[in-house]
Amino acid sequence: MIELFYLMIPAYIANMAPVFARRINWNTPLDFGKTFRGRRIFGDNKTWRGLIVGTIAGTVVGVAASQLYWPVAVSPFLWSLLASFGALCGDATKSFFKRQFGISSGQSWTPFDQIDYSIGALLLGSIVYFPGWINAAIIILASAIGHIAVNHFAYYTKIRGEKW
Repeated sequence: MIELFYLMIPAYIANMAPVFARRINWNTPLDFGKTFRGRRIFGDNKTWRGLIVGTIAGTVVGVAASQLYWPVAVSPFLWSLLASFGALCGDATKSFFKRQFGISSGQSWTPFDQIDYSIGALLLGSIVYFPGWINAAIIILASAIGHIAVNHFAYYTKIRGEKW
């Protein structure tokens, strides 16, 4: 279980980094304000700043953490880059479907809000390493529980404006 958590550190960091990058004054939406079937593609909260900062932060932290311990025989840089970028792509993909189903930004969409980034990280990361179906299910479940806990903490400490 610890190995699985360690493997997902880049995705966890990438998923959290955009919240902390809000002070960087670059809010260009990923979709540039464009719509699909009359609805925004991703919305204003999915920005290039978040994608770039999250991918870099997850990759840097993943590579740094690999200097202490690395549980798999793949490049820590390559895994960290793919898992970080994949986590953010998973989140953006979920946002696309939320917008298309008329669910507003910030409104909870359980369980997809809790599992999007871990599925994205595993999908893209599987280019170089796949932990197996049982371990993938464990990662997704544990990540969902952790996601809920971290978001509630961030909400009550006023880091985030919503619990989800």
